[in-house]
This record gives sequence, C-alpha cells and structure tokens, in this order.
Amino acid sequence: MSAKGDCGKHGWNGEKLYRRLFGCLIGFIILILFIILIIWLVLRPTKPRFSLQDATVNYFNVTTPNLLSSNFQITIVSQNPNDRIGIYYDRLEVYASYRSQQITFRTAIPPNYQGHNDYSVWSPFLTGDRVPIAPFLAADLSQEQNYGVAQVSVKMDGTVRWKVGAWTSGNYHIYVSCNAIVAFSQGAVNGKVSMQPGARCYTDV
Repeated sequence: MSAKGDCGKHGWNGEKLYRRLFGCLIGFIILILFIILIIWLVLRPTKPRFSLQDATVNYFNVTTPNLLSSNFQITIVSQNPNDRIGIYYDRLEVYASYRSQQITFRTAIPPNYQGHNDYSVWSPFLTGDRVPIAPFLAADLSQEQNYGVAQVSVKMDGTVRWKVGAWTSGNYHIYVSCNAIVAFSQGAVNGKVSMQPGARCYTDV
C-alpha cells in the first residue's frame, strides 16, 4: 500500500512541475512581447512620405472602341521620417489609374532598404497599350481632353518591413496614391503632368 501511495505522490509532483514550467514559459513569452510593445511605443514608427516630383506623358490617346494607350515617365521621392527605424521595401509596384480604373501595367520597383531619415528616388516608366476602359470613362476622358486637362492618379502597392536595431518586423501592406493633372496642348496627346504646389501623396500602411 505504501508503494502505491508513493507512486501517486511522485506522479502528482511531476504534473505540478510541468504546470510550473508551462506557466514560466507563458510568462517569458508575455514578457518578451511586452518589451517589444514598449520599444514600439517609445520609438513610434512613422509611415514613409511620398511625393510626385515630376511626370511626363509621352503618349495619351483614346481610340475606339474604348481603348486607352498611354506612356508616362514619373519621378517619385520617398522619405523615411524616422530617427531610429529603417524601412525595407520588399515589394513595390507602380501604376496609373483614371477614376479608380487601372490604365497602365504595373511596374516593379527593385527591393531596397531605406535608412534613418533617408530618401529614395525612383523614375519608372508606366505603359498601357490599348487597355480596355468602361465606355462612360472613355466619353469622360475624351471630353476632358477637349477641355485641355485630365486628372490621373499614380498609385503604388506593396509590402514593407520595419527595422529597429537587430529586430525586423513582419510584412505590412503599403498603399500610396498621388493625384496628377495631365495638361494637353490643343487636344494633343503630348503634355506635362504636374502636381499641385505643396501637395503630398496619400500613404496608408
């Protein structure tokens, strides 16, 4: 009887030890997450800032039935406003849209790292060859072209990561939208694209 009682006692002690180890492991994980949260709140990462510095439209023409061909070269500047946080741009694609409809193919920006308070400058070409658009958009665009101006949006879509010291975060989705004005000369397809003075692009992370 005493042997059975001892075995039961040892089994109970082992279960209690496992519970303590499990509790310590959970507490350690919570402590690490809490430290990361404190560091994150102290550093307060700020999303990057984008601006459309220059853009030239080499070709912009609507043909029937409702097909749009266009070619842009744009210059976009990105700034990392953080003093202690670096930014990895793992994937970044640029395209043009007209009234929320994509009108060019996506152009990939090479992955790169942006250091503290650093700037990056990209000058990609955006091209769309006979891209189908909605009939009402084709009519609106033709009318705006006759007026001499049309509003086009330059958009960026991709993923970024934050780097704090040796620690790097997971992937975050980034979305950027810059409004531009296509100015036509007597209805011609050649012209300049310009931003309103002081205007910044909208950025969401």
